[in-house]
Amino acid sequence: MEIDTGMFTVPQTVGSVLCCKCGIPMAPNAANMCVKCLRSEVDITEGLQKHVTIVHCPECDTYLQPPRTWIKAQLESKELLTFCVKRLKNLNKIRLVHAEFIWTEPHSKRIKVKLVVQKEVLNGAILEQSYTVEYVQQEHMCESCARVQANPDQWVAAVQLRQHVSHRRTFFYLEQLILKHGAAASAIKITQMDQGIDFFFSNRSHGVKFVEFVGKVAPVRSRNDKQLVSQDSKSSIYHYKYTFSVEISPICREDLICLPPKVRSSFGNLGPLVICTKVTNSIALLDPLTLRHCFLDADQYWRSTFKSLHTSRELVEYIVLDVEMVSSEVNVGGTRYALADAQVARVSDFGKNDTIFNIKTHIGHLLNPGDYALGYDLYGANSNDEELDKYKGLVIPDVILIKKSYEEKRLKKRAKPRAWKLKSLAMEVDAKGRGALEKEASEYEQFLKDLEENPDFRFNIDLYRDEGYQPSEKASVTDGEDAPSVPFDELLADMDNLQLREYEDDEDGGSMRE
Repeated sequence: MEIDTGMFTVPQTVGSVLCCKCGIPMAPNAANMCVKCLRSEVDITEGLQKHVTIVHCPECDTYLQPPRTWIKAQLESKELLTFCVKRLKNLNKIRLVHAEFIWTEPHSKRIKVKLVVQKEVLNGAILEQSYTVEYVQQEHMCESCARVQANPDQWVAAVQLRQHVSHRRTFFYLEQLILKHGAAASAIKITQMDQGIDFFFSNRSHGVKFVEFVGKVAPVRSRNDKQLVSQDSKSSIYHYKYTFSVEISPICREDLICLPPKVRSSFGNLGPLVICTKVTNSIALLDPLTLRHCFLDADQYWRSTFKSLHTSRELVEYIVLDVEMVSSEVNVGGTRYALADAQVARVSDFGKNDTIFNIKTHIGHLLNPGDYALGYDLYGANSNDEELDKYKGLVIPDVILIKKSYEEKRLKKRAKPRAWKLKSLAMEVDAKGRGALEKEASEYEQFLKDLEENPDFRFNIDLYRDEGYQPSEKASVTDGEDAPSVPFDELLADMDNLQLREYEDDEDGGSMRE
């Protein structure tokens, strides 16, 4: 552009001056000194801390933030770097530019942080300098860990979680919700009981918070009590032990229920035979013959309690002989159903009799001739239920199907392991007999099968990839439709094992992380 206009421009050059100390050429600055001479004259890190002592709890891996706050942070994490920088005094007199960890041996009880700071020095010149701060870890247990080590039974609040049913499927599901949300992170001890779990806390507020969490994920009722442990009448200090008794509704998913007349009338003559399709802080009920549904919250249930007519332990396997759709698929409460007329027969009757049942089912869109299904055998059941006797002239169906069965397909791929796993709480379990252990293992296996079959059921649960999973060639070939499984994209990486493996690799290779 200058050539086009014919204008002559003088090229600008940056001049250089001699340092007033050593005399070497340099770019001009306000102090007229080179960087080396300026650093020899002025030390901007003077007065800053180079050695700091921090308190670390080895039991729960937390650091003390004075005066009484304990912060949980992993080595070389952002949280730990922030904690270390905030522990430095007089840092507000300079400008912090950068901070990073310097690798140290994990067992050395030393943490080194490299800081880069800036400060205005002679005649407005800005000097940048880096220095290292060494933090010495002083091991000291926090108050809660010290109490547990001194006496594990020295708890302040206990939450007794109970459900009066013959299985533990509800607690398997509740355990995964507790792990996902970290609801029991402050518990000092967890004990598995016959019909529930006991949680012990070192603070009453932790127990109250845990009871509130359980009330948000399950229909419960609770009551609390306290017991005086010690008192000081001169200073008016009293020490109590608090106990929270939490009872979970005995109604579980897939249970068959006969509604009391009062409850039925309040929901527009629903049922009276209904199926429990989902249990959260409310109970979802579905009429399998009409597809009408309702939601019963915890307050409504505990005002007029009722029990299940049949539970999932009484399910009978049927084979589907014929299916004829009655209506198209409809969305009921977020789940799809379709009414159909079906002919079914008990699998156990094959070769013994020719008993065939003509029924109506709400899962007609899932069934095809030749499939297997699980349902309640009301034809041969002896039901002694007070609520059922109140309905005179009620026509009870012979069979009520609950869900499709995939046991036949699972037998073909029995050797195939699962590609996922679940975490579990660190619970103390009393010694059990062989029969009790086999029963609990069978119930847990059924819980895992339910997670595979029902995507809605596993929506709120964290499933982790099994690093030791190896596909089986023997089970790779199946006939027809494959058994349901969890998609690989729904699985999470187990970060605990990943961090442990990375740490072991660093030790083996002797690598240094800057």
